Amino acid sequence: MHHSILLVLGLLFSVFMLVMLAQRIKVAYPIFLVIAGLGISFIPGIPHVGLDPEIIFLIFLPPLLYEAAWYTSWTDFWKWKRPIALLAFGLVFFTSTIVAYFTSSFIPGFTLALGFLLGGIISPPDAVAAATVLKGMGVPKRLMTILEGESLVNDASSLIVFKFALLAVITGTFSMQEATGQFFLVAGMGIVVGLVGAHIMYVIHRFLPTTPAIDAALTVMTPYILFLAAEQFHFSGVMAVVTGGLFISWRSHEIFKTGSTRLNMLGVWTTLIFVMNAVVFVLIGLELPQIVESLGNYSVWQGVKYGAIVSLIIILLRFLWVFPIAHIPRWLSAKARQDPSPGWKGPVVISWAGMRGVVSLATALSIPFYLDDKGTLFPQRDLIIFITFVVIFIT
Repeated sequence: MHHSILLVLGLLFSVFMLVMLAQRIKVAYPIFLVIAGLGISFIPGIPHVGLDPEIIFLIFLPPLLYEAAWYTSWTDFWKWKRPIALLAFGLVFFTSTIVAYFTSSFIPGFTLALGFLLGGIISPPDAVAAATVLKGMGVPKRLMTILEGESLVNDASSLIVFKFALLAVITGTFSMQEATGQFFLVAGMGIVVGLVGAHIMYVIHRFLPTTPAIDAALTVMTPYILFLAAEQFHFSGVMAVVTGGLFISWRSHEIFKTGSTRLNMLGVWTTLIFVMNAVVFVLIGLELPQIVESLGNYSVWQGVKYGAIVSLIIILLRFLWVFPIAHIPRWLSAKARQDPSPGWKGPVVISWAGMRGVVSLATALSIPFYLDDKGTLFPQRDLIIFITFVVIFIT
């Protein structure tokens, strides 16, 4: 036990040193975290790690999504709702569908359901990575708002695609009509659960005698409470977390009035999210040797080739989607023409800011090891995780 704790602390310390080095030489730290996760896997003596996929999903996803919602301005989000919705829903479904059909056609043994599973994993870009890279480049606030709003909602939509694809792989059946109806039901009721839970937390923060420490602790608990409450009723925990985060953020000026409370929460959440980002990449670094060994009939170079092809596909798809949705609404709607013209520079920035990151990684790691209680291995799990890692590295 002591050896394991010391090993984890040593790995985290190494990652933190790399982040400080990245800041020193003015390189975005997500790049260094990817390199750290890759480099750790080659260190002699690093043990193989096998963590429960459901625990990974539960521990990392709720706070990451909640934090993204917390720092999203509801006013700006609503102002740019059209491009955000077209990217967060339209592009996610477009990307997932194209990736599903492409991968099922050129990867041996890959079914359409597995293709949708991979598409759901790699379709959402990472706002943290994009914001870090674009920081200090003079990018207009409008573009940053669209990118952050897209990342917030597309995490929810892509994870719902992931859930349905996962169910299709496990059960072996899929009905588009039934899935569509279930999508709206699961997503809609997830929003309801998020709003109800957020109102309860609002009342606690607003009317009970909390302290800065209690307020900070409650905000850390909130995403887990919202997620588990929704999942308990088989609704979307992701939509519940995103909705609750947006609501609490919108009303934050009413419930977190003192400077000490805001400073305390900022410190807690900055540290928590930074450590979680680092830990996820450390975990993939630790699991990478085992993933490579378990590729089965696929070689490492085949995995890299598939990952490179998928990366090229999703990069091209983003360009193919962004430019039409930036200009076509302006041709069709007088109201859309009242917004500033996107020109060509804005769409290029948004198209090129499709970096995949920690949410994709955590989602891939959450794929179960087995299909059923009989010990049937989940098909292509290691290949999907490996392709996800390559896509994150390339983008």
